[in-house]
Amino acid sequence: MTEIVLATLNAKWIHASFGLRCLRANLGELRERSVLVEGVISERALDVAERILAHQPRVVGLGVYVWNAVESEQLVDTLKRIAPDVVVVLGGPEVSYELEAQRIVALADYVVRGEGEVAFAQLCEALLRGVRPAERVLDGGLPPLAQLASPYPEYDARDLAHRVVYVEASRGCPYECEFCLSALDTKVRTFPLERLLGEFDALLARGLAHFKFVDRTFNLSLATSRAILEFFLARARPGMLLHFEMIPDRLPPQLRELLARFPAGMVQLEIGVQSLDEAVCERISRRQDAAAVATNVRWLRENTGVHLHTDLIVGLPGESLAGFGRGFDALLALGPQEIQVGILKRLRGAPIARHDAVHDMRYASHPPYEVLSTDALSFAEVQRLRRFARVWDLVGNSGNFASTAPLLWDNASAFERVLGFSDALFAKLGAVHAIGLDRLARELFEHLVELGVARERVGAALFGDFERTRPDQTPVFLAEFSDGRPRRKRVGELHRAAVRQERRR
Repeated sequence: MTEIVLATLNAKWIHASFGLRCLRANLGELRERSVLVEGVISERALDVAERILAHQPRVVGLGVYVWNAVESEQLVDTLKRIAPDVVVVLGGPEVSYELEAQRIVALADYVVRGEGEVAFAQLCEALLRGVRPAERVLDGGLPPLAQLASPYPEYDARDLAHRVVYVEASRGCPYECEFCLSALDTKVRTFPLERLLGEFDALLARGLAHFKFVDRTFNLSLATSRAILEFFLARARPGMLLHFEMIPDRLPPQLRELLARFPAGMVQLEIGVQSLDEAVCERISRRQDAAAVATNVRWLRENTGVHLHTDLIVGLPGESLAGFGRGFDALLALGPQEIQVGILKRLRGAPIARHDAVHDMRYASHPPYEVLSTDALSFAEVQRLRRFARVWDLVGNSGNFASTAPLLWDNASAFERVLGFSDALFAKLGAVHAIGLDRLARELFEHLVELGVARERVGAALFGDFERTRPDQTPVFLAEFSDGRPRRKRVGELHRAAVRQERRR
């Protein structure tokens, strides 16, 4: 009998919901009376509701995040119109703060704030006994991690083979960066290490090759991070991929030595730099040593095969377009394979809201609540930077133009040159999205030639990039730059999580 449906709307099918699996694993005797229903935000609410109600549940638990809040509200509205007697319970960061302003909260029956494994199980047990707690908003608290059941058996064979599988060694963050909800929970808790490594071993035995850690501060505890790296290093095999989020200015010798021993591309570090302006970092309570960040990123690039995915944020209080550009150029000079440029979001409950008046921070009223303007960035400048982020992803991060892209900023500011290309694309095409690779290559070719780069040099670089990454898609207009070389056929296929790394190499 299925009486509990655990549901959410993922951004993409490939993302397997970790939160739902944590909840189901901890339902105790009710676990066998539950089922997971995962949708994606591109689906119609009617279709997801149909799949949920096909199980005839008494309780529906729905995970709500900033990226699915709008679609989740539509889903809850649909569920309550079709089956008003079904109890809808919300959970997730989007509905853990500022509840009174949210229509989805008014539509639902209950909300579990924070970590929900224990509180949700207790609520379901009461509801299935016919008891309706009077309190609609329940606090999940901080359950002892050693007492929680493992979520990893909840991943099935299809998940392990085809989807992003999330794991965690710790919860919480000791830092207080005001743009992040982790600033509200400075207590860091770790899972029992021996048990955790045993669970990772079981996942490896079931065929999992890609582990994505959700820890906010993987390298905070040297003992834990060393043990995990040593565990995977001893079991390293072709196709393995490990993703960690790293504190950028903390890289002791013991971790350096271990990271240098991994095969190229096996480890990916997500390094949240966010800003290299020390005044901006201080303003948002971000404790970061910019010199140590530069030293660590440079060392990792020069001495390891680790893939570095770095992050910068547009729109932090007091940071201007020129200031952001200086930080971007400084980070690019350190050589990370990727720089993801994100737009500041005012997440519900995040302390960044304290700057709204002083820095005239204006945000969109709908999810994901991205900044629209500040006292240092006009709306027009934010829009330019939004397009810059998209073009940088296409030209810089994708790896499709590894030889050609540097021609844009040869002896110049990469930020200014890519921003100029973005402006030119927008002026010509009216958009920087939905541009085919062939068209993008042609526009890049023409833009570089207009900048004064020799036509033959640009053509040879573009032809080489296509022959390296997509030889079967080399544009016809590049044929004259082939130097008589026959077009090569691409051999083999790479797992999607490794494609971008391979292009960058």
